[in-house]
Amino acid sequence: MEDPYRERTSLARGARDIAKEAKRHAVKKVNKVVDRASDEYAGRSYNRFENDVEDDEDRYYYQDGQVQQREEDEGSSDATEGHDDEDEIYEGEYQGVPAEGGVQMAVGRPVVDGMKDRKELEKEREAEEEELAQQYELIIQECGHGRFQWQLFLVLGLALMSDGVEVFVVGFVLPSAETDMCVPNSGAGWLGSIVYLGMMVGAFFWGGLSDKVGRRQCLLVCMSVNGFFAFLSSFVQGYSTFLFCRMLSGFGIGGAVPIVFSYFAEFLAREKRGEHLSWLCMFWMIGGIYASAMAWAIIPHYGWSFSMGSAYQFHSWRVFVVVCALPCVSAVVSLTFMPESPRFYLEHGKHDEAWMVLKQIHDTNMRARGEPEKVFTVNRIKIPKQLDELVEMQSESANPAAKVLFRIRSELRGIWTTFLKCWDYPVKDNTIKLAIVWFSLSFGYYGLSVWFPDVIKHLQADEYASRVKIHRNERIEDFTFNFTLENQIHSNGLFLNDRFVSMKFKSVTFKDSTFQNCYFEDVTSLGSFFKNCTILDTFFYNTDIDDSKFIDSSVINSTFAHNKTGCQITFDDDYSAYWVYFINFLGTLAVLPGNIVSALLMDKVGRLSMLGGSMVLSGISCFFLWFGTSESMMIAMLCLYNGLSISAWNSLDVVTAELYPTDRRGTGFGFCNAMCKLAAVLGNLIFGSLVGITKAIPILLASGVLVCGGLVGLRLPDTRSNVLM
Repeated sequence: MEDPYRERTSLARGARDIAKEAKRHAVKKVNKVVDRASDEYAGRSYNRFENDVEDDEDRYYYQDGQVQQREEDEGSSDATEGHDDEDEIYEGEYQGVPAEGGVQMAVGRPVVDGMKDRKELEKEREAEEEELAQQYELIIQECGHGRFQWQLFLVLGLALMSDGVEVFVVGFVLPSAETDMCVPNSGAGWLGSIVYLGMMVGAFFWGGLSDKVGRRQCLLVCMSVNGFFAFLSSFVQGYSTFLFCRMLSGFGIGGAVPIVFSYFAEFLAREKRGEHLSWLCMFWMIGGIYASAMAWAIIPHYGWSFSMGSAYQFHSWRVFVVVCALPCVSAVVSLTFMPESPRFYLEHGKHDEAWMVLKQIHDTNMRARGEPEKVFTVNRIKIPKQLDELVEMQSESANPAAKVLFRIRSELRGIWTTFLKCWDYPVKDNTIKLAIVWFSLSFGYYGLSVWFPDVIKHLQADEYASRVKIHRNERIEDFTFNFTLENQIHSNGLFLNDRFVSMKFKSVTFKDSTFQNCYFEDVTSLGSFFKNCTILDTFFYNTDIDDSKFIDSSVINSTFAHNKTGCQITFDDDYSAYWVYFINFLGTLAVLPGNIVSALLMDKVGRLSMLGGSMVLSGISCFFLWFGTSESMMIAMLCLYNGLSISAWNSLDVVTAELYPTDRRGTGFGFCNAMCKLAAVLGNLIFGSLVGITKAIPILLASGVLVCGGLVGLRLPDTRSNVLM
């Protein structure tokens, strides 16, 4: 009899607890509405997010058929105990009275939430996210802008610099790598496309994953992947293996842009966000300058190389690849000292972790200002309602490989689910417009970036060909050639008993000529051929002259001994090598004024005005290419175009980070950046195929795409006065 009586007593006490909790919820909601209407966060009244003092009876709760006393604890955990501002009941604090049949109500959610459908819960969460956005803005303003943000600025700048370096490395290494690895013409050009494809997939994957596991953690992993495979690619010998390593390197660095801007934006107050995100864009320019300078200083120096037998060659372009991986390594090391985004923590219900990071920001900035005694006054921060999700459970007895595959599949499913949210109203319209703007700006920029250098090379080749020296009907006998012959054509010549020793042929063509009793030793030929010639009783020793050099020629009673094998790479022979690096250096340096102007005017003129205006002006500047008839004029047009387009890039980065809410900011940004890389691949293919054919199509195509993209950008919502959702 005693046990039933005790059970009835416990049930009655549990029922009283439920009534008391319901009453407290009603009173607090009324007070909260009144409080919001009275001050609208202007007074920074954080006390209403704190718990009221509970009476003695609140110290007891019902669990597992027993009345238990709560453990008093000053702190609160996001996992097992404590209340948020709605005093939601967490596991370990209050779990309700058991229903008939021993079935308990939902654990980790308020009792009333079990009776609501998912749409109602999502609406409540949206309202709470808006409230959190307002409060978070006030907290960031209280933390101030100072030493902490500048430290993070430099660390994330190194990561963004690595992305810029990766883009330029492709163009600088491509000719050298393909020559060094004896790549046929059919395989040429794959390096540029494969790297951009890796960056496209990486942008979408890492951007989406950052919304699931955190900005800092994803950025650390993706930068580590980039650094490892970039370093490894400098040592591999086969072209297919080199392509694979560069593709994985691109896959890693693809996550840099979407994560860096999402990460940094969540540490900035509204009035600082546009300007400082624009300053951060300068590191991409610094990466281009760094890559151009290193390429100019390292690649043409053929002596910076070593070999181990004939199987392993380490030429100077490989040294350049290693040097270009240094910014990535520096970014990884520096990033280990930075905290996770507090906004991300709050979005996932981790109140205590977010509070600790915000306090670190506040204390760091206050110490730098000389006010270490200033106290961080925030006690409680709004946490959005955490909606239950159906989670597929993995068997504990599964082997490790199955667990890894299960985890990968779960993360991919989560990324895809978040991506689908980017197509929900009202974010859908913004996603479509942003994708169009990103694609059009990238198509014009990367397409012209390929077209400009190739056109300049074409002009250089035409000028070089115009200076060719032609020798006809010459007869040279018993003469020793020990100097370089360059840009010459020898027609109907006769060479008797001549010696060609320790010399180079550079763009030399012999037509209808005869070589009799001649001796070739230690000869290197670049772009040189023997067309319809007769070679009689001639000895070749340690030369690279082989069957490919003889076109419709007759070789009679001649000997080839110890010929050079493989592809000979000598940068001293490439008359345009220095020009390529110098032109890219000038084009990258030309964006400096545009970077400064966009950073200073981003919050004054507005994001959309700078985005649309910059793209339209860039499109108009393309028409000046009609007048680019010389090398110097084309370089001037390149600098003008880059200087005008950089403001559009900076504005687009800022707008994209601000338009997406926190729970899908990385995913949305990653998708837009993936569209950017897809446009880069298409731009390289289309514009590259038009070099030397016509000017009209590239100019009209780039101009039309840029102007249309700029007009679409003007239709985006203005985010200058919005808090970060």
